[in-house]
Amino acid sequence: MAAIGNCILMMDEGIGHLSDAIPGMPAEEAKLSRLMMLVGGGLLEELELTLRPHKLNHSEFLTLMILYSSPDGSSTPGELCEYTSQGATNMTRIGNALVKRGLILRAVSESDRRRVQIRITAAGKRFVQQMLPTLFPRVSAMFQGFSDTEKSQLSRLLRKLADNLDHLDETLSS
Repeated sequence: MAAIGNCILMMDEGIGHLSDAIPGMPAEEAKLSRLMMLVGGGLLEELELTLRPHKLNHSEFLTLMILYSSPDGSSTPGELCEYTSQGATNMTRIGNALVKRGLILRAVSESDRRRVQIRITAAGKRFVQQMLPTLFPRVSAMFQGFSDTEKSQLSRLLRKLADNLDHLDETLSS
């Protein structure tokens, strides 16, 4: 992948040309949208690179983190699909990979035998406890030079954008 900085320069130039050619184009919003996609892609690429030595991909990592951080260490396939933005087929593949490594278990729900419950194993918890700290230095380095106030502002603004995305159809129809 090209350096993100170079992509940003090309983006600025390209959107500048487009906004000159197409009246009414929301150039700043287009730049911000593209900038977030570029940064998001860079973050994902960085995470995948960091996870590779642990033989995990992003969707497997996210599934494991959701299970690890849930109060009882479990969830349902449907909930995991929703929280990871994965389809049922891909969640089955993720589950198979994590079961094969002994990091999670699938079982029939005790409260409703029609439901499958996915639970992190003791080995999965140990794996997370050992693996997660190896990610900390790179995550911290990504935000080097950001003050606590800037990090708080960025979080607030991204959450505001997320809320707008959640309500986009309502906004456009009113």
